Amino acid sequence: MSKAPRKVIITCAVTGAIHTPTMSDALPYKAEDIARQAIEAAEAGAAVLHLHARHPQTGAVSIDQEHFRAFLPVIHASTDAVVNLSTGGSLTNTVAERTAPALRFSPEMCSLNMGSMNFAMHPLAQRYKTWKFDWEEPYLRESDGYIFRNTFRDIAQAAHALEPHGIKFEHECYDVGQLYNLKFCMDTGLFKAPVFIQFVLGILGGIGADLDNLAFMKRTADKLFGKDYQWSVLGAGASQMNLAVAAAAMGGHVRVGLEDSLFITRGKLAASNAQQVRKVRALLEDLGHEIATPDEARAILALKGRERVAFS
Repeated sequence: MSKAPRKVIITCAVTGAIHTPTMSDALPYKAEDIARQAIEAAEAGAAVLHLHARHPQTGAVSIDQEHFRAFLPVIHASTDAVVNLSTGGSLTNTVAERTAPALRFSPEMCSLNMGSMNFAMHPLAQRYKTWKFDWEEPYLRESDGYIFRNTFRDIAQAAHALEPHGIKFEHECYDVGQLYNLKFCMDTGLFKAPVFIQFVLGILGGIGADLDNLAFMKRTADKLFGKDYQWSVLGAGASQMNLAVAAAAMGGHVRVGLEDSLFITRGKLAASNAQQVRKVRALLEDLGHEIATPDEARAILALKGRERVAFS
């Protein structure tokens, strides 16, 4: 087990592409709300902001560059937090479509999924009888037929497209096999050490959210990458805080946010992203961990710097 880092990076995933507006009034989808909640999360202690875009009228998932443009400059002007743009986008888009916003705005970081999978949210549809928008129910119910495509060709296409921008990837691994996919890509020269890995636990179609699986993912990553990686954990739903505390104790970083869980405690919806950040920060500090500032996160992850983004 690796030595715990002196500083723990908190990432906040502000809105994502799983939850829909019916599920929580706190879930931001208008540009001004995404910007406000991102800034508040940074003020609460998030060094990294993981961002998706939404359609401002309907809350539907969007990869429209204008929807990103509506909040990125505001966030950049108001906080020095690292911005990490999703290349996941919608499960039905091609990799070229999903990487287009990152090519336009050249952020310091981007997520990159390391394998294809059955990415399903359809059980969520059983919890609601009425919906704010017509798209929500079919979007969820039809996910039992989705394949989230991230082939080796797709991964290489994204990597080659974004390489000139000096973007650091957050390699999202939803199961242990995707760690081996990343190792293969590194062995063939596609990615260079050190890498940053996000263990994603608790998504239907991926590895389950429990401590044994977290330890297994960490042990496998140690075997494959040695000391040439940093890592974080995303625990979906009720596992969010428990896995975050465990990850910090094991030497990792943490991710919270309304993309991953809509709740602050079991059965109680979170009022905002910042509320989750404040909670995980308090838990970690009570256990003696120090929280990384954005500039400390940049140093830990070897990022290019906020002056090299193109958010205007």
